[in-house]
Amino acid sequence: MDKNTISHDGTPIAYQRIGQGPVVVLVSGAMSAGATVAPLAGPLSDRFGVVVYDRRGRGESGDTTPYTVEREVEDLAALIEAEAEGGDAALYGISSGGALALHAAASGLPVRQVAVYEVPFAMDEVAAKGRAEYGERLTEALAQGRRGDAVELFLRLTGLAEEMIQGARQSPLWSGMETIAPSLAYDDAVMGDGRVPRDRLAAITVPVLALAGGASPDWMRQAARAVADAAPQGAYGVLEGQTHMVDPQVLAPVLAEFFSG
Repeated sequence: MDKNTISHDGTPIAYQRIGQGPVVVLVSGAMSAGATVAPLAGPLSDRFGVVVYDRRGRGESGDTTPYTVEREVEDLAALIEAEAEGGDAALYGISSGGALALHAAASGLPVRQVAVYEVPFAMDEVAAKGRAEYGERLTEALAQGRRGDAVELFLRLTGLAEEMIQGARQSPLWSGMETIAPSLAYDDAVMGDGRVPRDRLAAITVPVLALAGGASPDWMRQAARAVADAAPQGAYGVLEGQTHMVDPQVLAPVLAEFFSG
């Protein structure tokens, strides 16, 4: 990241801008920083000024306690003000980053469009209960300084097999995952009670595109369709053959078309 902006509470937010044109801000999900969504910037940069940033508490950005979702909305406001120069921006968010992007749009930020990919909203009571239990155990683990256990809880929530989780613990990447583990509480807060926030989505006055992968579990597509149905100007799309680890080269043309509308 080669730039910084200062959020409303004084937190420095690290970012970079690639390309010129209407501003598009990319919002990463849990256990990730801006580098995760950065591969999208290249394919979009011939038509847009793409802003890639590290969400607070991760990467090169700072952090300020206590955390609230509103502070992350303010981070996006600071980025838009810095790069759109009084104009507006489009937002793209993946997974829980999509929930943050939707929250920001509903909060009245100068946003012209929002695209999200596979926001993992719970689509039945069993899933909602599981998310609540995850939140309780995550809070306990982080309060006790058990960062490794917090990472394990998240990996189990994503459906990763136990042997793969234990293998990950032996990986050289594990220490980095433990470093970013406290931000898991931020994404848990962004997701709220885990259900589709229909009232909030109904307050979004700009076009919303909710996408999911054709090779992802069916509930992911149900969640994306529910987001599109709840937003007044919502649209739903499926990227055939894609999973949660979506190919930027497949996703970018769809986003470019939507953001050019």
